[in-house]
Amino acid sequence: MSKLITAKIDVRKIDKDRLFKGTKGTYLDLILIPTPNSEYGDYAIKQSISKEERENGVEMPFMGNAKIAVQKQESQLEANNSAPVASSSKDDLPF
Repeated sequence: MSKLITAKIDVRKIDKDRLFKGTKGTYLDLILIPTPNSEYGDYAIKQSISKEERENGVEMPFMGNAKIAVQKQESQLEANNSAPVASSSKDDLPF
Protein backbone atom coordinates (compact mmCIF):
# COMPACT_ATOMS: atom_id res chain seq x y z
CA MET A 1 0.00 0.00 0.00
CA SER A 2 1.09 3.55 -0.67
CA LYS A 3 1.39 5.88 2.29
CA LEU A 4 0.82 9.58 2.53
CA ILE A 5 1.84 11.72 5.51
CA THR A 6 -0.36 14.71 6.31
CA ALA A 7 0.92 17.51 8.55
CA LYS A 8 -0.41 20.61 10.28
CA ILE A 9 1.80 23.27 11.85
CA ASP A 10 1.16 26.49 13.76
CA VAL A 11 2.85 29.01 11.44
CA ARG A 12 2.92 31.60 14.23
CA LYS A 13 5.66 29.50 15.88
CA ILE A 14 8.04 29.68 12.89
CA ASP A 15 11.36 31.26 13.86
CA LYS A 16 11.66 33.51 10.80
CA ASP A 17 15.42 33.92 11.39
CA ARG A 18 15.75 30.25 10.35
CA LEU A 19 14.12 30.74 6.94
CA PHE A 20 16.64 30.57 4.11
CA LYS A 21 16.68 31.46 0.43
CA GLY A 22 17.08 28.72 -2.14
CA THR A 23 17.21 28.81 -5.90
CA LYS A 24 13.43 28.43 -6.24
CA GLY A 25 12.04 30.03 -3.09
CA THR A 26 12.32 30.53 0.66
CA TYR A 27 12.62 27.35 2.72
CA LEU A 28 12.23 26.10 6.27
CA ASP A 29 13.83 22.91 7.59
CA LEU A 30 11.51 20.81 9.75
CA ILE A 31 12.03 17.55 11.61
CA LEU A 32 9.45 14.87 12.31
CA ILE A 33 9.89 12.99 15.57
CA PRO A 34 8.07 9.63 15.80
CA THR A 35 5.35 9.60 18.48
CA PRO A 36 3.81 6.12 18.10
CA ASN A 37 1.75 6.27 21.32
CA SER A 38 0.34 9.78 20.86
CA GLU A 39 -3.36 10.37 20.39
CA TYR A 40 -2.57 13.45 18.27
CA GLY A 41 -0.49 11.95 15.47
CA ASP A 42 2.31 9.64 14.38
CA TYR A 43 4.92 12.42 14.44
CA ALA A 44 5.63 15.66 16.32
CA ILE A 45 6.96 18.50 14.14
CA LYS A 46 9.69 20.96 15.16
CA GLN A 47 11.99 23.32 13.31
CA SER A 48 15.38 21.83 12.62
CA ILE A 49 18.44 23.07 14.54
CA SER A 50 22.16 22.46 14.06
CA LYS A 51 24.08 19.70 15.81
CA GLU A 52 25.94 22.31 17.86
CA GLU A 53 22.66 23.86 19.02
CA ARG A 54 21.33 20.42 20.04
CA GLU A 55 24.54 19.73 21.99
CA ASN A 56 24.14 23.10 23.77
CA GLY A 57 20.58 22.25 24.85
CA VAL A 58 18.73 24.52 22.41
CA GLU A 59 15.24 23.17 21.83
CA MET A 60 12.88 24.48 19.21
CA PRO A 61 9.18 24.80 20.07
CA PHE A 62 6.63 22.17 19.16
CA MET A 63 4.98 23.27 15.91
CA GLY A 64 2.42 20.61 15.06
CA ASN A 65 1.66 16.98 14.26
CA ALA A 66 1.76 14.65 11.29
CA LYS A 67 -0.23 11.49 10.61
CA ILE A 68 0.23 8.60 8.25
CA ALA A 69 -2.78 8.21 5.95
CA VAL A 70 -3.05 5.00 3.92
CA GLN A 71 -4.05 5.35 0.28
CA LYS A 72 -5.29 2.88 -2.30
CA GLN A 73 -3.21 -0.15 -3.10
CA GLU A 74 -0.37 0.62 -5.51
CA SER A 75 -1.84 -1.59 -8.23
CA GLN A 76 -5.06 0.44 -8.16
CA LEU A 77 -3.09 3.70 -8.29
CA GLU A 78 -1.04 2.47 -11.25
CA ALA A 79 -4.19 1.39 -13.10
CA ASN A 80 -5.80 4.78 -12.54
CA ASN A 81 -2.68 6.68 -13.66
CA SER A 82 -1.91 4.67 -16.80
CA ALA A 83 -2.61 6.19 -20.19
CA PRO A 84 -5.41 4.62 -22.22
CA VAL A 85 -4.21 2.14 -24.79
CA ALA A 86 -5.18 3.01 -28.36
CA SER A 87 -6.80 0.19 -30.25
CA SER A 88 -5.48 -0.55 -33.68
CA SER A 89 -7.48 -2.00 -36.49
CA LYS A 90 -6.87 -2.15 -40.19
CA ASP A 91 -9.54 0.51 -40.72
CA ASP A 92 -7.52 3.04 -38.68
CA LEU A 93 -4.41 2.73 -40.83
CA PRO A 94 -3.74 5.63 -43.23
CA PHE A 95 -2.54 3.33 -46.06
